[in-house]
Amino acid sequence: MAPSALRVYSTTPISSSPSEVSVKRVGTHNGSFHCDEALGCFMIRLADKFSGADIIRTRDPKILAELDAVLDVGGVYEPEHDRYDHHQKGFEELFGHGFNTKLSSAGLVYKHFGKEIIAKELNVEQDHPDVLRLFVAVYKSFMEAIDAVDNGINRYDTEKPPRYVNNTHLSSRIGRLNLDWIDPDQSQEKENEAFQRAMALAGKEFLESVRFHARSWLPARSIVMQCLEERFKTDPSGEIMELKKFCPWKLHLFELEQEMKIEPLIKYVIYQDERGNQWRVQAVALAPDRFENRKALPEQWRGLRDEELSKAAEIPGCVFVHMSGFIGGNQSYDGALSMARTALTL
Repeated sequence: MAPSALRVYSTTPISSSPSEVSVKRVGTHNGSFHCDEALGCFMIRLADKFSGADIIRTRDPKILAELDAVLDVGGVYEPEHDRYDHHQKGFEELFGHGFNTKLSSAGLVYKHFGKEIIAKELNVEQDHPDVLRLFVAVYKSFMEAIDAVDNGINRYDTEKPPRYVNNTHLSSRIGRLNLDWIDPDQSQEKENEAFQRAMALAGKEFLESVRFHARSWLPARSIVMQCLEERFKTDPSGEIMELKKFCPWKLHLFELEQEMKIEPLIKYVIYQDERGNQWRVQAVALAPDRFENRKALPEQWRGLRDEELSKAAEIPGCVFVHMSGFIGGNQSYDGALSMARTALTL
């Protein structure tokens, strides 16, 4: 899904030969650039409508008015005319789907073209249910942070200064690609070359996120959903879930519990640790970012191992229980299930 060869021009478009007249032209501002327009320019060229488009970097209103699309400049948000600026007074556009972060130019492009991009990656039609799932998931895990950083939205509601500086996120790395003030060559050509590198970096990470969600996140979600549907087969309480195939399950579990209106909530997940040829029983945390568990493994088991643990739990084959009670192990599936069932009653 890599876009065709990119040409970045400065304030005046280069004249086209007759064979190139049909090439679309996408405008954004020249001067210092940010992650949002670099990513927005990359993404819009993945859409059929603007495939292989030339990028024109200018603030000249007359030139911008002639272009097929304009991002992050011009003071207008009119998707019907492919104008995607977010700096104008009164702009409050959101992604939807429960998100409350104001969009940047990247978020606007993603909102209008993201489903098409994802459908191409999945090789399905845009109305396929997996497209919407990935559309929202990629926004949540990748795009929203870019919108928030560009709009100056803090991660936390506090007036206290941050405890540390983080200049490793994508927006910071894109920012560092701007020409340094000490560089002797501050020409428009050098600036455009830097912007091209910014587009490549932002685009690479965007596509990596889309492909991760398509190849890893989505299959894992399907596994967890099936295991939740079969939870009463594992235990009549409905509070123990067997993970039939190990995968990243924690975030999916919390989201699917809400979507599927799971009640009661899952307290323990059991799964096979194929590396050690053993079974694990893991307590579910209160929330994805919390260390506390809904119901930790019993305190009287914690820190014990092997025969001592098996004797204390009155369950054969026990291997260990962590000091915090968040995870334990047994040599067999039946033993791990017995540990989870017993833990529910203690």
